[in-house]
Amino acid sequence: MAHSHGKYADFEGLRERAVALRRGGHSLRQIRDELKIFNNDILNRLVKGEPPPEWTKRPNAKDDLRAKARELRLQGWTYDRIEAELGCSKSSVSLWVRDLPKPERKRTPEEASAISRRGWEAKLRVREDEREERKTAARAQVGNLTDRELFLIGVGLYWAEGSKSKPYARRECVTFVNSDPDMIAVYLAWLDLLGVEPERRRYRVLIHENADVSGAERYWADLAHTDGTSFARATLKKHNPKTVRKNVGDSYRGCLVIKVLQGADLYQRIEGWWSGIAASAGTRLR
Repeated sequence: MAHSHGKYADFEGLRERAVALRRGGHSLRQIRDELKIFNNDILNRLVKGEPPPEWTKRPNAKDDLRAKARELRLQGWTYDRIEAELGCSKSSVSLWVRDLPKPERKRTPEEASAISRRGWEAKLRVREDEREERKTAARAQVGNLTDRELFLIGVGLYWAEGSKSKPYARRECVTFVNSDPDMIAVYLAWLDLLGVEPERRRYRVLIHENADVSGAERYWADLAHTDGTSFARATLKKHNPKTVRKNVGDSYRGCLVIKVLQGADLYQRIEGWWSGIAASAGTRLR
């Protein structure tokens, strides 16, 4: 077949030479340099149908999976079944076995659904393992907090979740509300660092009226290492029968409200601390 591009006009002659080189164990790059063929499209056409030499094949972490997938396909397994068995994606299975004969479908719709479900469950397990690995590695990066680190974290935590005074309604009180036990624990550690005595702390549970109110109060009291005498009466949220609540069950304990008595001085310092953090961070944007 003649080719219209000048030096590639003797295409068949070039192909014979390229195939000979390929069978002699040459890589595409070596063939390119030998024949001075720098057009990748033409180079690939010259060696079309000729497998690359073994030495050019890069090792692949999925080689074992690929070999197993091909073995199962030859036994008549479907993509879904191979995917469920090996825990890999269907696209990978397709890439590995697409040149092999297609098996006859012998499973029922129920069997197909079960296989698909197992494949999805296998994927979820892999994802969950990866998620836990990332979280564990990230946690290890934190290590032990210094007092200064806890101090700065606490200021940011309060400014994000605590009550704030407004120009049109000046209420300089220190009140923090949250439903996350870890957030509460960090905030209480911060108050300890600042020297806020336990006697100046008052607690109140904010919770739906049809939840376990007394159980929630016991839980938060244990977390705060205090007794029920420092708790005010719980604030109950009215239940709307038209609303389907998802925050139910034993793990639902509402929110804990923590108020610091005589907190105006502390609030003013928090506002100043946050202003300092914001100003310092702002210099990095310039």
